[in-house]
Amino acid sequence: MKYNKFFFLISFLFITNCVNNVQNYKKEPIVIKDQYSNKGFALVYNDDLFNSKVVSKKIDNRSYLIFNRNLKRNSNIKITNLLNGKSLIAKVKSNKVDFPSFYNSVITERISQDLEISLDEPYIEIQLINNNSSFVAKKSKTFDEERNVAEKAPIDGIIINDLNKDKPKEKTTKIKKVIYSIKVADFYYEKSAQQMINRIKNETKINKYKVIKLSDTNFRVILGPFSDIKSLEDSYTKATILNFDNLEILRND
Repeated sequence: MKYNKFFFLISFLFITNCVNNVQNYKKEPIVIKDQYSNKGFALVYNDDLFNSKVVSKKIDNRSYLIFNRNLKRNSNIKITNLLNGKSLIAKVKSNKVDFPSFYNSVITERISQDLEISLDEPYIEIQLINNNSSFVAKKSKTFDEERNVAEKAPIDGIIINDLNKDKPKEKTTKIKKVIYSIKVADFYYEKSAQQMINRIKNETKINKYKVIKLSDTNFRVILGPFSDIKSLEDSYTKATILNFDNLEILRND
């Protein structure tokens, strides 16, 4: 009889624990995640950044190496200049380097020069490579398609000067206007996305945010849009307290 009571008590506790775990699980927002990629601004390294303690470690400016917070050391990555579609393969030197949170990486001058990255708008995408060549090829094709769309799309917002210094002086310098927003995360449920909006309202001083429905099972929370780099950086810094390690900067989205 005592054995039956003991068995019943153990079974009851086990079932109760399972129910609690299920309930706790349901309370967690379901975030849609793919293989690591991040769109944002890169910081192009020079020794002045190290000497002024903006970057905590040196890097060989002749190398194809980067600093990144989220990827393991020696991870192979693809870096794409999202303004011209050029890309190359590089490697993560360290993820334990301090640099301003607004930047998604620190890259070398060699990478910057090879990709023809503008120092005024060093907008790049970093993608983790899983040694699958078809992955790289597929992504490259996607970038070409996105670039064609971007070139035809109307643009408005942040003013960025044309940096082509080789143009004859008699030609008029073109002005491009760009809008940026910050992608917080993609959620499976609209309710989860709204919970994130509530967190932004309650835990930050950010006042530009919204939920975008991408599909019936994909709801994106973004901050913005922003019409100048300063307000973009300010909101990005404020958003870091949400502890999302993959905030992305989206251009013309």
